[in-house]
Amino acid sequence: MPNHKPLIVGIGGAVGGASSTEHALQAALRAAVAAGVDTRLFGGEELARLPHYNPKQPQRTDDEQELVDAVRKARGLIIASPGYHGSISGVVKNALDLLEETARDAERVYLTDLPVGIIATAYGWQATGGTIAALRSIVHAFRGWPTPFAAAINSRLSRFDAISGAADPEVMDQLAMVGRQVAVAALNGWPACESERAMRKRLVTLSITHKFSSDHSAQRDVGEA
Repeated sequence: MPNHKPLIVGIGGAVGGASSTEHALQAALRAAVAAGVDTRLFGGEELARLPHYNPKQPQRTDDEQELVDAVRKARGLIIASPGYHGSISGVVKNALDLLEETARDAERVYLTDLPVGIIATAYGWQATGGTIAALRSIVHAFRGWPTPFAAAINSRLSRFDAISGAADPEVMDQLAMVGRQVAVAALNGWPACESERAMRKRLVTLSITHKFSSDHSAQRDVGEA
């Protein structure tokens, strides 16, 4: 039986093995799976294998192509970044820059209409705010829709492990909310499913046609008078 579950792709982590950022992303993806979607994680190990993005490079490595192909199939993303000096990390930015490969896709350009969950981790609160703002700005540039709730995790206060996630239940609730919002949006075709898009286009066409007919009738009545 074919699997028709939407795919949610997680992108995030840090170079050098397991990190709080990647553990946080894994927790959000587990919540997304519980909500009824499939997931694919590109963590620190996968991101570290990506070469520096070169837009003039004629061919992509297998690792680069794997990430781009997964995002093309995705119905939603969750992006998690550590806060480095007030913004996102270089390894996460490099992975996102690679999505320029989708700029000329016929089916969907960039992240158009995709729900995107955001997670920021930092050793202190100040950097989480700047990191969330930077990620939301990038998602907007890619024509995606940041989901309403973004998780800000202070790694100085909340410790993670690969099995249970964070010891703080409030942190786990935040991460679960990020995962659920993206999953629910993907399952419901948010912000607009294809039928809704078609209906909106039809309504716009009808509105324009109605306005043209009304204006034409008014001009004819004036002329006949």
